[in-house]
Amino acid sequence: MKIKVAIVTSAHPRYDTRIFHKMCKSLAKKFDVSLIVADGKGDAVKAGIKIFDVGTSKGRLDRVLNSVKKIFKKAVELNADIYHLHDPELIPVGLKLKKKGKKVIFDSHEDIPKQIMGKHYLNTPGKKCLSFLYGIYEKKYLGKFDFVISATPFIRDKFISYGIKSIDINNYPLLSEFRDIQHKSKNNICYIGLLYETRGIREIVKALEQVNITLIIAGKFFNKEFEREIMSLQGWKNVDYRGFVGREEIKEIISSSIAGLVTLHPTPSYVESLPVKMFEYMGGGIPVIASDFQYWKKIIDTEKCGICVDPYKPDEIAQAMEYFIHNPDNAEFMGRNGRKAVFEKYNWSNEEKKLLQLYENIL
Repeated sequence: MKIKVAIVTSAHPRYDTRIFHKMCKSLAKKFDVSLIVADGKGDAVKAGIKIFDVGTSKGRLDRVLNSVKKIFKKAVELNADIYHLHDPELIPVGLKLKKKGKKVIFDSHEDIPKQIMGKHYLNTPGKKCLSFLYGIYEKKYLGKFDFVISATPFIRDKFISYGIKSIDINNYPLLSEFRDIQHKSKNNICYIGLLYETRGIREIVKALEQVNITLIIAGKFFNKEFEREIMSLQGWKNVDYRGFVGREEIKEIISSSIAGLVTLHPTPSYVESLPVKMFEYMGGGIPVIASDFQYWKKIIDTEKCGICVDPYKPDEIAQAMEYFIHNPDNAEFMGRNGRKAVFEKYNWSNEEKKLLQLYENIL
């Protein structure tokens, strides 16, 4: 009989790329995998993975107070051998499962204390207080779990410094998505991702005032007021706005672009992150225009796959765009370098081996 694994999320969509398409599918190669979600879309089976839905919540507070209880009940019913939790509010669930003698892994997608400091809807004193308290909380309780998976080496090192067993399983691209990418005539630059102020979209659109090129934007605005502001900028006339798109359209956008933008602001949670979109651009064979964070710059300079800019300066972003427009051979050279780096190093196949080995070690 196969070892039973329950992957658990209260906040993420059931087909989240990291949780479902990467972790669930990888683990299903060796284990009997179930996925517990809270989205109100009902139970299902996909790719051999059994999905159990405890119902949607009415908001963040209801999710924490009620959905978590339903998730714990379902988790106990499944009687899995290993539970793999993906959201901070599930830490109490993990502690209860540990008391029942279960193996429990916590997956830290973000450095939560730093992420809290970047929340635009909290005032500064509130952010500092909440960040401090959560830091104490995770340090005290995550050490009771069997292992903590971290999405970046920086998060891993933080937990190790606390004496908590941790390994980084990086959110690198699935090679299968980019093996057959067919490049078309490259008349565009692209930005793919969420549209928050701290993602640098304002500066990107302002940069378009200086450049004669179309920018394809694929993503959702976080609120209507910000959307109206950005769409009122002069540079918006050069934008081909696609809204939220699926994986196939992302490939099509990358294949028709001369470069990809990932010019996030230097918030505490971004400067040490590994943005999956950057590696997707690389995997798709196009150079990146990225924020000049030390961590990102080291990767881009080492692999010779793009240009780093100050994300607050539209002039620098525009100059990088102009460089690739007027130097297509160099853009192609950098694109090949990035693709080679992803297919050799920065890919999910390598991370999958680490994930499966971790499970074997825990068992």
